[in-house]
Amino acid sequence: MSNHEEFGISDAAAVRTDRETPIDRRAIPSAARESEWLAADGHRLRRIDWPGAAERPRGSILFFPGRGDNYEKYLEMLEEWHRAGWRVTAADWRGQAGSGRLGKDATTGHVGDFSVWLDDLAAFWTEWTAQTPGPHVLAGHSMGGHLALRAAIERRVRPDALVLSAPMLGMAGPPLPLPLLQGIARAMTLIGAPSRPAWKWSEKPGEMPAGRQELLTHDLDRYADELWWRTERPELVMGPGSWGWVERAYASTRAMFAAGRMEAMHVPVLIVATSKDQLVSHAAIERACARLPDCELVDFADDAHHEILREADPVRSRAMATIAGFLDRKVPASR
Repeated sequence: MSNHEEFGISDAAAVRTDRETPIDRRAIPSAARESEWLAADGHRLRRIDWPGAAERPRGSILFFPGRGDNYEKYLEMLEEWHRAGWRVTAADWRGQAGSGRLGKDATTGHVGDFSVWLDDLAAFWTEWTAQTPGPHVLAGHSMGGHLALRAAIERRVRPDALVLSAPMLGMAGPPLPLPLLQGIARAMTLIGAPSRPAWKWSEKPGEMPAGRQELLTHDLDRYADELWWRTERPELVMGPGSWGWVERAYASTRAMFAAGRMEAMHVPVLIVATSKDQLVSHAAIERACARLPDCELVDFADDAHHEILREADPVRSRAMATIAGFLDRKVPASR
């Protein structure tokens, strides 16, 4: 069930937006509505919805951000999709941003198992697709991309297309076999609380780690936007993942890469990524795309860090145009 009030036709008519108007990345757009979605177990997840600025909606896009992320970081992208005529929704993952916590403190990102998020996604998707016009596109960044792809592979969701930004299909680090990496992480969950942080946040608790911006984006202003939102809305602040999260991430990756699973998933997939990513494994992304029957991979190489959709204008504009072209080819507007 949901306590979210749906948009009506009159709403769409009321939000005609001039595409030339600059987007304020530090404000909730006037056409968007923030609300909550109520999961079956009573947990509340934040969501934000745009009705679409076109007379006839282009379709609908559901977006989920990465680990430790929040939808405020992607307001610019979401508003652009809205202005292009899409009905747009984004939401937090359970246990981060404004959707509560699953660990024992306010800043460590913990989860008992990725199935918790897959269950939320499947239930949200079923409700959302029943309320929105098609074609239906599922998009995700980093961990959001991981979960979107796994949900599609397991047929928990059936999108018309998938758009993945730097999906976490493997983590950057030593090129060790996944079973070994998972075994090391499992040992760490046994010698201490699984909910404890798996890495240090910074030398001073609460401060951003030195060098974090160089991992995420070349664009200093967009990076500063994230810090602004964290000050404006302190509930968005999140630091490291837990050892439990690390171990379950490896387990989920192994499940996704199991023999034959990707080959049986025939949803069109676009992946925008960078071979210079220092947070997720580009080699894993390449392996996955080679196995998926209908996958396109665009590598931004030296031009981008991890957050391609929050990069400097030349890169970001090219990525957004790439996504638009892919959707026009794979899920053309209904006539």
